[in-house]
Amino acid sequence: MTLLERFLSYVNIPTSSDENASSVPTSEKQFVLARRLVEDMKALGIADAHVDEKCYVYGHIPATPGYEGKTRVGFISHIDTSPDFADSPVNVQIHPDYDGEDVTLGDSGRVITTANFPHLKELRGRTLLTTDGMTLLGADDKAGVAEILHAVSRILGENVPHGPVSIGFTPDEEVGTSADNFDLKAFDAQFAYTVDGSREGEVVFENFNACSASFAVKGYNIHPGEAKNRMINASLVAMEINAMLPAADIPRLTEGYEGFFHLTGMSGDCEKAELHYIVRDHSAAMFDARKEILRHVEKTINEKYGPGTASLTIRDSYRNMEEMIRPVFRVVEIAEEAVRAAGLEPLRDPIRGGTDGARLSFMGLPCPNLGTGGYAFHGPYEHCTVEGMEKASEIILNIVKLWAEE
Repeated sequence: MTLLERFLSYVNIPTSSDENASSVPTSEKQFVLARRLVEDMKALGIADAHVDEKCYVYGHIPATPGYEGKTRVGFISHIDTSPDFADSPVNVQIHPDYDGEDVTLGDSGRVITTANFPHLKELRGRTLLTTDGMTLLGADDKAGVAEILHAVSRILGENVPHGPVSIGFTPDEEVGTSADNFDLKAFDAQFAYTVDGSREGEVVFENFNACSASFAVKGYNIHPGEAKNRMINASLVAMEINAMLPAADIPRLTEGYEGFFHLTGMSGDCEKAELHYIVRDHSAAMFDARKEILRHVEKTINEKYGPGTASLTIRDSYRNMEEMIRPVFRVVEIAEEAVRAAGLEPLRDPIRGGTDGARLSFMGLPCPNLGTGGYAFHGPYEHCTVEGMEKASEIILNIVKLWAEE
């Protein structure tokens, strides 16, 4: 089976997770792909491949004789797709010898434009994969899943000398809970790589520190004719709260290492209102400062309008994995050597978001993130190239080879 054939077979299995569910996994349909992956892994020669009761897939490739003492390295991807947009049925559009220009997505009225996605020019001449504009493509992260198993097929089919290799596929990454039930003992690796990034050649070991923050605002509703110095309009107070945050620190106006406050939702009337934010920063000190700004806003509002007017709730989400990876930086150096061996230059752009690898790193499994060759995740403009996926899979193979030589 070619890498493209494998990828196409996986994206046609619906696996979107459900952010409103409390079950594990959050959608039963993820088991369909999980069971299929177990079958494929066993067909490739991974005898102990299995899926547990929570939809986590594990398997191990025993070391080549004489390589048993080498570093135990693993690769991880997630099987779910984003609940933000429809994932079924996926009508993949294959554009061979792509011309590098705008791409019309079927009859959807949507167009992937070079104005919005300048990197399209660099993909000229490749085989571009898109949808018809009505669904996600599912490259996030079925490209990673397919790339890992394609690398496995080469490791075992070409008798590549290797140390112990662990494979893991997780559910519910898109709703932020995939690391919650990841069994480190069952996975059994010293280091791992999540294959869940964007451009092929990425080796990312920095991500945002992240939290969610919510303000609940309590107003004082009274007849407007008698409201002088008495009414507290909760919706207006909510607007005031948002105006007290740095106006330039929003996703639209930030990039690279720059953090932000992102208003994700708001609701309200005169009597009560709510504001919901996600807060991000790569710097731990700046992240803490952002949380202090929020607390100061709460304090200021309550001093102005009375105690209990504003109630702030902050919940930490994940931390910058660089803290855990720097002490074992060889795991990054090996990956960058593998990228160069594939004929590319490593890309170290920090993740402006989170990854399974961040949580797993703090659980004791240092875990940088590798690019998959995919772009524009979480929406109908998602796309990737066959050549990019092939490079990503080659990089995985090179990592296995390099750890065997350590």
